Amino acid sequence: MAKNPLSRRRFIQLGTGAVAATTVAKNILQPHQLYAAPRRVAPSDTVRFASIGTGIRGCEHLQASLDVPGIQCVGVCDLYDSRHTAAQEAVKNPKVEAVRDYRRILDRKDVDSVLIATMDHQHRHIFEDAVAAGKDVYCEKPMSHTVEDGFSMVEAAHKNKRMVAVGSQRVSSILYAKAKEIYDSGKLGEVTSINAYWDRNSPSGAWVYPIPPDASPQTIDWDAFIDGAPKHAFDPVRFFRWRCFTDYGEGLGGDLFVHLISGIHFITGTNEPAQRAQSSGGLFYFKDGREFPDLIETLYDYPNFRMTLRCNLNNAGGEFIGFYGKKGTMIIKDSTLTFTPQNTQPEPEDYSIFGWPKALRDQYLEKWHEEHPEPKALHWKTEDEGETYTVPHGYSDTVDHQANFYNAVRTRKPVVENEVFGNYAAIGCHLANYSYFNKCVAVWDPSSKKIVKA
Repeated sequence: MAKNPLSRRRFIQLGTGAVAATTVAKNILQPHQLYAAPRRVAPSDTVRFASIGTGIRGCEHLQASLDVPGIQCVGVCDLYDSRHTAAQEAVKNPKVEAVRDYRRILDRKDVDSVLIATMDHQHRHIFEDAVAAGKDVYCEKPMSHTVEDGFSMVEAAHKNKRMVAVGSQRVSSILYAKAKEIYDSGKLGEVTSINAYWDRNSPSGAWVYPIPPDASPQTIDWDAFIDGAPKHAFDPVRFFRWRCFTDYGEGLGGDLFVHLISGIHFITGTNEPAQRAQSSGGLFYFKDGREFPDLIETLYDYPNFRMTLRCNLNNAGGEFIGFYGKKGTMIIKDSTLTFTPQNTQPEPEDYSIFGWPKALRDQYLEKWHEEHPEPKALHWKTEDEGETYTVPHGYSDTVDHQANFYNAVRTRKPVVENEVFGNYAAIGCHLANYSYFNKCVAVWDPSSKKIVKA
C-alpha cells in the first residue's frame, strides 16, 4: 500500500475540481431510425419474407417485423403445427400461409428473403437451399452447427450472390455503436484485456421449457427434425429443449457466447476467429440429461488482446462486457454504457522510495518536481471525463438489426454481420466447446480451416 496516497499534485487536482465526478448523468441515446427509409417505401420496393422456424425467437422476429416499414411476412414454416397458429398471431394475420416443409416456401416466387430461426443443426441445409433458390437470408445465430458447415454456407452465399445477415442483434444496437465510437476514438488507449459474461438463473434461462400438452408424433414432423442428426426415437424434450443436446445445438456457446463475441468483434473492429481458446466449467445444477455444461468459462487469445467469457446458468448476473485500456475503462452492463478515464497524469513514486534513506528520497522528489512542474491553481484541465449512456425505454436492437438486413436486400450493400463475420463469430463458440469436451487448448488453424489440439 502506498505510504502517501494523496500527493500534493493530487490535492491540487481535487481542490480545483479537476477530477471527474464519480456520478455522471446518463445520456439517453437517440435511435438512428435505421428502420426508417430515407423516403417512403414504394410498394414495388416492399421486401416479402417468410420465416422458417417460428418458435420462441422466430415469433419474436415476426413481432419485431411489424415495426419495420417496407417489409411484409407472406409465409411461415415450422415442424410443430401449433407454432403455425402462434406465428399467425405474431404477425396479426390469420391468413398468412403456414406449412411444415420449408421447400414449399422456397418454391414461392413472391418470397424475396427468408428468416431462418430453426435448430442450429438445420441451418446449413436450409441456408444453402435458400440461397440456391435466389432468396436472401437472415440466419439466427450461431450461423453454423460445425466449422465445416460455416465455410460451406459462406461459399454458397458468395456463389449465389445473396445478401446475408446473421442474428446477433447487438451489432446493430445504438448502445454498441456508441461503444465503438468511444473505442475508435482512442480514449481507452491500448486495450489488452476484455472480460464479458452473460449469466442467468432460472429454468427458462437454462432452456427447461415446458412441453406443450399437444406435442405428439402427429403434431410434430419428427423425421424432418432429426434430418442431418443421428436417428433417435420421438422425444419432445429433445425437440423443445434442443439447445441442451450436441446433436442439435451448441449449448451456452451457441446461445450466449456468440452474442458476446459478435458485440466485441464489432466494437474492436475484429473480423477473424480467436487464435486459441481454453475452457473450463461443468454441469452443477441442471442434471436433467443434457450434454452441455451449465457453467463455462473460456479464455481466448487474439493477436492484440485477450478475452475472457463466462456463462453461468446458476446466478442472475445479467449481461456484461468490460474493455480495460491503458487510458480508460468501458463497461457495458445490460442496457447501460459507462466510460471511466484512468488517471494517467504523472506522479512521483511514493512506495518503493520509502525503502531509501531520507536524503536519497528527498533528492529524488526534488528532481522529479523540477522535471514535472505543477500546474497553476485553477488551470488544471483533465483530458477526459466520465460518460454514461443508455437506450430509451422500449428500444429494440432486434428491430434495428432486421432493418439493416432489409435495407441491404434493397440496396445490395452488405451488412456488418454478414456471412463472413457471422461465421468467424460462430467459430469462437466451436473453439470453446472443442476445448471443454476435449479437455485441451483448442487452436484455430487458418490454413486447414480446422480446430486442432495444441
